[in-house]
Amino acid sequence: MTATVLVVDDEPKLRSLVRDYLERDGHTVLEAADGLRALEITADIHPDLIILDLGLPGLPGEEVARSLRRDGDVPIVMLTAKAAENDRVMGLRIGADDYVVKPFSPRELVARVEAVLRRTRRGHAETSEAVSYGDGRLHIDAERREVHADGRPVELTRTEFDLLAALASRPGRAWSRMELVGRVQGHAFGAYERTIDVHVKNLRHKLGDTPPFRLVVAVPGIGYKLGIDSDA
Repeated sequence: MTATVLVVDDEPKLRSLVRDYLERDGHTVLEAADGLRALEITADIHPDLIILDLGLPGLPGEEVARSLRRDGDVPIVMLTAKAAENDRVMGLRIGADDYVVKPFSPRELVARVEAVLRRTRRGHAETSEAVSYGDGRLHIDAERREVHADGRPVELTRTEFDLLAALASRPGRAWSRMELVGRVQGHAFGAYERTIDVHVKNLRHKLGDTPPFRLVVAVPGIGYKLGIDSDA
């Protein structure tokens, strides 16, 4: 599985290291030393995935990520020295598909990239009929990757859509957080288990999902489930 990967970091040695490991796996690697150049390359070439440092000169990585999310759904793996839980949560909230902390293992980074690419391509390859749930309250079109809630279109990130699609694949079934991590991030690293809560919070906000009639229902001690049945 080869892809075009854009590495955005202001450290030339780090970009070179990441390039070497990605190219060994057969990927084509582009480089950008700052956020503005990253946005230019993305607009011109449309890479399959972006590895994005947050500590960039000029335009901060957070702003780059927000701009990328406004304009499209290219997968983003954030690469940063910010290791605190709040930093990881912030990265996920602005649309990261994965989050790798410096110093890092290049082999693990490549594995994360491969996992995100597999999940992305699996999502594009899967086709199914559009399905409605809860007497039309929720409508999911997996082929077009479109969602409507209460008749209005809902813009979701790739991860949010994959999370909702996983829950909707078996309505009423309780999914553990670890299972959902595996479904939406392509791996099951325990440190990322609680990030599912962040994605669920974002998903509920976008769906207008409020009590007492929750679409996405918390299952105490386990995880989450879709609380409405298919209309089929």
